[in-house]
Amino acid sequence: MTTITPPAAGVPSGSGPWRLARTELGRRASVRISLLVVALFLLMAAGAPLLSSLAGWTPEEFDKSAVDPYLGGQPLGPLGGISADHWLGVEPVTGRDLFARVVHGAQVSLLIALTATAIVVVAGTAAGIAAGYFGGRTDTVLSRLMDLTMSFPSLIFMIAMMSVAKDVNRIVLMTAVIGLFGWPGIARVVRGQTLSLKHREYVDAARVSGSGPWRILTRDILPGVLGPVIAYTTLIIPGMIATEAALSYLGVGVRPPTPSWGQMIAESVAFYDTDPMYFVIPSTCLFLTVLAFTLLGDALRDVLDPRSGRA
Repeated sequence: MTTITPPAAGVPSGSGPWRLARTELGRRASVRISLLVVALFLLMAAGAPLLSSLAGWTPEEFDKSAVDPYLGGQPLGPLGGISADHWLGVEPVTGRDLFARVVHGAQVSLLIALTATAIVVVAGTAAGIAAGYFGGRTDTVLSRLMDLTMSFPSLIFMIAMMSVAKDVNRIVLMTAVIGLFGWPGIARVVRGQTLSLKHREYVDAARVSGSGPWRILTRDILPGVLGPVIAYTTLIIPGMIATEAALSYLGVGVRPPTPSWGQMIAESVAFYDTDPMYFVIPSTCLFLTVLAFTLLGDALRDVLDPRSGRA
């Protein structure tokens, strides 16, 4: 089953592995801070319409009175136009409220990243368990498919697909394209874990007692691979967020006026010298989100999958 780090001092003897994991994670300040940051951005994304309505602006609404037409549309006031009316300032030229666009951008960016991650985890876990448990031709076919997918120039293909498919919903397309190339990594992890579990005593006992493959996979193998899967999931989320931001930055992702962090960073580059806050705010949000998920994933891997070599 899933390997957990030894019980920490103060943990009652006989505690289950997941309780031990929660206790160990709770002792780490980096985990608590990362969880707080992740929760903050998830709540911000989920409550984007409410938050922007509280600020009094929609992400597409222009406020020409907040920019100076005689200075190339530069925001009026200090720090990019931060004021009681515009909590994080405004975009140059358009005067669109940055707070509204940042929170709605969080919704778009995290929606794409988390949905693509769900696709990757489900497909990769299913493929890895099937390859490891059934072996033979099934393992050969799935392993070669993993190798083929991982050797493919995924970024170039993503850019080409996003450029060609112009009339498709961009959020749905980005989610599908990003998820298409992400599953082999987790499939390999799960396959290796399944190979180490399928001849354990309790699995052999279930097989001898007449349990079918589906029952064995769902009741004996799947619980044993959940630890590494959870740890790996939190580690691939930041990669998904960064991929979405990169595609939007390159101009093949979410289209204006729908906001996303990558798109905002790309647009802000032209105004970096005159309005650095336009660049700093979405970049900081992206950096903090990726960092928080990465630290959380590292901690989960140390606790739930110590054989990864970092524990």
